[in-house]
Amino acid sequence: MNRDPLPTIIQGGMGAGVSGWSLARAVSKAGQLGVVSGTALDVILARRLQLGDPGAHMRRALKRFPIPGVAQRILDRYFIPDGKPQDKPFRAKPTLSEKPSRHLVELIVTSNFVEVFLAREGHDAPVGINYLEKIQLPTLPSIYGAMLAGVTYILIGAGIPRTIPGILDCLAQGQPVELRLDVQGADRGDTFTTHFDPNSFCSGEAPDLDRPDFLAIISSATLGTMLKRKSTGRVDGFIVEGPTAGGHNAPPRGQLQLTTEGEPIYGERDVPNLETIKALGLPFWLAGSYAEPEHIAEALRQGATGVQIGTAFAYCEESALDPKLKDATLAMSLAGEARVFTDPIASPTGFPFKVLQMEDTHSDDATYEKRARICDLSYLRHAYKKPDGTLGWRCPASPVEDYVRQGGDEADTRGRKCVCNGLMANIGLGQVLRDGELEKPFITSGDDVATVARFLKPGASSYRAVDVIEYLLRDCSESLRVEPGASAPA
Repeated sequence: MNRDPLPTIIQGGMGAGVSGWSLARAVSKAGQLGVVSGTALDVILARRLQLGDPGAHMRRALKRFPIPGVAQRILDRYFIPDGKPQDKPFRAKPTLSEKPSRHLVELIVTSNFVEVFLAREGHDAPVGINYLEKIQLPTLPSIYGAMLAGVTYILIGAGIPRTIPGILDCLAQGQPVELRLDVQGADRGDTFTTHFDPNSFCSGEAPDLDRPDFLAIISSATLGTMLKRKSTGRVDGFIVEGPTAGGHNAPPRGQLQLTTEGEPIYGERDVPNLETIKALGLPFWLAGSYAEPEHIAEALRQGATGVQIGTAFAYCEESALDPKLKDATLAMSLAGEARVFTDPIASPTGFPFKVLQMEDTHSDDATYEKRARICDLSYLRHAYKKPDGTLGWRCPASPVEDYVRQGGDEADTRGRKCVCNGLMANIGLGQVLRDGELEKPFITSGDDVATVARFLKPGASSYRAVDVIEYLLRDCSESLRVEPGASAPA
């Protein structure tokens, strides 16, 4: 990594769309690293277009997509000038597979381009994009779309992204790439992969692109050491996440133990060895309840380059979280009633998942049980080897009979919830269900939500991203401080 200066604050890539282009742009313009979430951007773009593209932001970015004809095909398929009727469902887009259709590849590449393009619009500061290693099928075209838009950093967690650095090298040179898929029931000699060829996508010779820096999101020094030594290319740094960080958490080491409330118990074995991480000689940022000036100062004293902050930005004006959900959360925080439950089984990924407890959302088990199970977005499906040797796909949050028919264990479905659709509802893109009801939210948040209202200035009902940055860097050196009222350094 040769970027100078490195950011003190990295804004987390939260949920699907919560850390969207508007938030990332605001953070980057304020002198820190803004990061867009790369999760499910294909469906987000398709649904925004079906709502009529308020503000014309999607269409403005699509006009700048460099591969002829692609943007127009997407507009022809999804754009509804006055928006769809509120009581009508969104049009479906193709389901992910190891051999996606040309249209789906175009939608994935273009949607990632759009989000990064808008985040970079009007400034020259770095911008990052965050992906989950567990969601493998869209990874290759997603990264390529972000690179076409000039993304500066790729951040990947929730798995072991050992081959990503080499993939970045190849994509920058226009070379074809492949990603090995994790497949349940695969034999030792089996290899299942998905592929992407930039030259084929570009219908000719792909352009040379800048290779973004790669930051691996880890929870242990062991994983950091392995990634530095055994990755297929250059690792440029680490984000070290603790169990209080929002979203998916690494499971506790050893045998799973739960509190009386049913949350995973983390112990000393789950505390990363920062001395070992520091000895790797790469920049690293600490994540998980670091949104206080003294916590940032302590991270710097421990050798960190800075910190990653998520929850504090999730409820600011620029985040894409539904404004009603922001208002309700801030009200709960002011009243001392905001609480997160680390659910060990809700997510189909098998990773513990932090869920904000709120009435009339799918955090409530009784509310969720009234919902008919469906699996129509399918980002968190698992690949499995079928008896005939081909790949199948199943999700433990799908209809139970479907999961069992596909060879899954019924026990795996108990307590599982549809994260994909819930995350869409969080950002105002929830589907209209068969019974006419609107999909309910499923809000993921870090433990810091309990006191997130501290960012409200006296008499204010909302706060901006720059307010968070000013608050956090108020005790840092002048070179790191954002001056009060500044919206962006040039």
